[in-house]
Amino acid sequence: MEGMRGLAVMLVFLVHYVMLSMPWIASGSITSTIALSAFNVGNAGVDLFFVLSGYLIYRMLITKTTPFAEYMIRRVRRIYPAFLAVLALYLALAIWFPGQRTLPQGWRPLLVYLGQNILLLPGIFSIQPIITVAWSLSYEVFYYLAVPCLIGLLRLRAWPPRQRMLLLAVLTLAGFVAFQWRMEHIRLLMFLAGMLLFEVLHHTSFRTRPGAGLLAFAVAVAGMIAFRAVHVGETWRVLLLFASFFVLCLDAFGPRTGITARLLTSAPIRALGNISYSYYLIHGLTLKAAFMVVEALYPPRALSALFWILLLPLFAATLAPAFCLFALVEWPLSLQPGSSAQVPASSPRLARTPSWPGRPGLANSTS
Repeated sequence: MEGMRGLAVMLVFLVHYVMLSMPWIASGSITSTIALSAFNVGNAGVDLFFVLSGYLIYRMLITKTTPFAEYMIRRVRRIYPAFLAVLALYLALAIWFPGQRTLPQGWRPLLVYLGQNILLLPGIFSIQPIITVAWSLSYEVFYYLAVPCLIGLLRLRAWPPRQRMLLLAVLTLAGFVAFQWRMEHIRLLMFLAGMLLFEVLHHTSFRTRPGAGLLAFAVAVAGMIAFRAVHVGETWRVLLLFASFFVLCLDAFGPRTGITARLLTSAPIRALGNISYSYYLIHGLTLKAAFMVVEALYPPRALSALFWILLLPLFAATLAPAFCLFALVEWPLSLQPGSSAQVPASSPRLARTPSWPGRPGLANSTS
């Protein structure tokens, strides 16, 4: 789980790195083609976060009855400390650098806009978020509210696992049909992939062959690149990721001896995964600041080599602010041992020895 989060944030990093570096990339060059492909592949990082959240939250709620108020207090404590810290930073920078981000004029529109962002409405609703990546948090909150209602109203804990799997399969199929009329929210279906993953992993003997997850991930990457080239619609992209990430996670969360699990339990990727929420929230701001410095030293003009020269140094530069946010805000306020914000540990078969203080309880977005 930790390694999977690390993989997801590396994908998300590619999106914002490509966006900010494009002014220096010659149009039509090989680097431009690679960068645009990386951008397209990187967008899948958020979808992977949704699968992980779908799995974790569903597991927590389907295996144990939790009062709704207590459950939501945990979710609020898990999300808001780091989010509000970064939001305050964005607002301070918007005041100091008004040309970089425009806030509504007048107190009333400004307060309404701030309220919308604090309530995490941008994303589900057509509102521009102050924190660019925060649109995905509105999807998370929607899922947090929807899944306990689904479990409670249908009394799913009393259902046999196979009936629950059939229901989730029907909901998935219905969702792909229904979202043809509301395409912008089709990525919500990735949460269902996580819910199905739990049922298959814990209530069936079905397992993938060793290495099938890596093959599925390679198919997803190749498919997204090909879909961009032939302009395939969003439905097919989500369907591809739904299936590919399901297989990837099923393989990764299976026997520890598999190659997928071994790669995702290496110390560096697990460490990155443990600070993934803080990284997700603040890495875009770090990259923006870095490219402002680059622009001052070397105004945008075609120099595709710059894309490759800066890739690893700027990725490294995003780690320090993320760790500071994690150490100063997320860890003490959301993840301290005994914190009610934590999701219960996974079953012994899935457990991993932590490589970092604490074990984040929200596989989030995501961007």
